[in-house]
Amino acid sequence: MESRFIRLDVYLRSRCTRQDRNDGHGSRQGAPSTPHVKTTIGRLLSLRTSKTPITVLTAYDYPTALACSAHPVDITLVGDSLAQVCLGYPSTTHLSLDEMLHHCRAVARGSTSPLLIADMPFGTYAPSVSDAVKSAVRMVQEGHVEGVKLEGGEETVEHVRALTKIGIPVMAHIGLLPQRHVSLSGYKVQGRTAQSASTLLRAAHALEDAGAFSIVLEAMPALLGAYITEQLNIPTIGIGAGPGTSGQVLVWDDMVGTWSGHKPRWVAITSCFVPPCLLWLRFVRHFADVRKEVVRGVSGYVNAVRNGSFPDSEREGYSMDRDEWEKFLAAEGRPSWTWTPVPRNTPTEDAVAES
Repeated sequence: MESRFIRLDVYLRSRCTRQDRNDGHGSRQGAPSTPHVKTTIGRLLSLRTSKTPITVLTAYDYPTALACSAHPVDITLVGDSLAQVCLGYPSTTHLSLDEMLHHCRAVARGSTSPLLIADMPFGTYAPSVSDAVKSAVRMVQEGHVEGVKLEGGEETVEHVRALTKIGIPVMAHIGLLPQRHVSLSGYKVQGRTAQSASTLLRAAHALEDAGAFSIVLEAMPALLGAYITEQLNIPTIGIGAGPGTSGQVLVWDDMVGTWSGHKPRWVAITSCFVPPCLLWLRFVRHFADVRKEVVRGVSGYVNAVRNGSFPDSEREGYSMDRDEWEKFLAAEGRPSWTWTPVPRNTPTEDAVAES
């Protein structure tokens, strides 16, 4: 019986292989890159040169990694946002390195064609360059990622230089730095003054010179995002930085609408004391409403169990040969036994709450 079924991961991987042979290595300008060609740093540079937008999505487990590998995603990012969307922490600063490694390994098992990058958690790299090296090496060796991302401007240049020197690719991250939301007085747009814009541009140049293969630009004016992109020779990945960057990144749970923490509204965030469930971000767009379907599914399941319609003994149960059943009853010393379904009533919401 087992040979009649196909595992989802086996099917997706075989699908990737077949399409890889059929599609070749080319991609249309302005279209997503071919998903089944392994993304390398060289390929990202080629996409930037051809002005083909680079696609980046976060992934936190094996199923989401498989989905990213089966569709046109160039980079899979194990983001520290998993602290909030997966683990229920109030901010990314609560995430430990061991927790990050656990999720990295899960994503690595399902990641094939995308370049696999992971965020370095808060406190794992800022204290010293040696801390950054030790943490990044663990992420590569134990987390099986292909590169790391770290937040910060010119103060992280030596960290980036040290990591690239030992062969660990680094994606830099400037603009809004979620790991520093308290010191920044909240989740505020960065680079809105001439001075702060110059600071960000200077940091971008310094990080590129230090060896970063790409830079995330988060929450800054669209014009500034486009200008920084034009001034660099490496790809920029925007999140709330306008359409002028080399590519875009979104949090998986924001993209499919499974998490209620970020609302796609035109409201600026100015306070770090706003609860996570009330963060309304300008750059969030829901491309699906999976959460609504999940809620509908859970509700349907609970109701079906309580009213006795699930499982159906004929369609969703297993039968037993009558002779074997009679032998079983004889062994139990019972001449006969009949099961009669008990009618069930769906309880009211109040009754459920009381129970």
